[in-house]
Amino acid sequence: MKTELIQAADEEKTLEAAVVDLLRERGLTLALAESCTGGAIAARIVNVPGASKVFGYGFVTYSNQAKRKLLGVKKSTLKTAGAVSKKCAREMAKGGCAAAKADVCLSVTGLAGPDGGTKETPVGTVFMGCCYKNKTIVKEFHFTGNRAKIRQQACAHGLALLRDCIKKKTQKKN
Repeated sequence: MKTELIQAADEEKTLEAAVVDLLRERGLTLALAESCTGGAIAARIVNVPGASKVFGYGFVTYSNQAKRKLLGVKKSTLKTAGAVSKKCAREMAKGGCAAAKADVCLSVTGLAGPDGGTKETPVGTVFMGCCYKNKTIVKEFHFTGNRAKIRQQACAHGLALLRDCIKKKTQKKN
């Protein structure tokens, strides 16, 4: 999958400001469940004035133990599918919503490198889940570059996924 430029629709507004504005407009609360991004998405969200009205919890669950203890990721998921998997991202997003009693939770889990990759799951593989009121979507991404670049791309795509998830789930049906 080729990565494209990610930006907010309004060129004067950052992607994180667009997310906070959407959450505020729709009366929704946000939690984040981050692994390979290490809290970088939360850091971008809290840069937005007024974010505290919508953002209550950020879980940095870098270890498997933290994923299990804080987000309820199943031991069997980590053993069979692994921490960098669609199943783990789904459980992280659902668990983040439940633990924070939030309307929306974005999860991010992946391999930023430079080590740890395999042929099946190379460095740059990132799974993201977005749970919105108990319905969860998961996307798989393959980023390139060094560790910092992979994490930056994961943050940008995570914010874009979050924005799109909120927009699509809250649009009124015609």
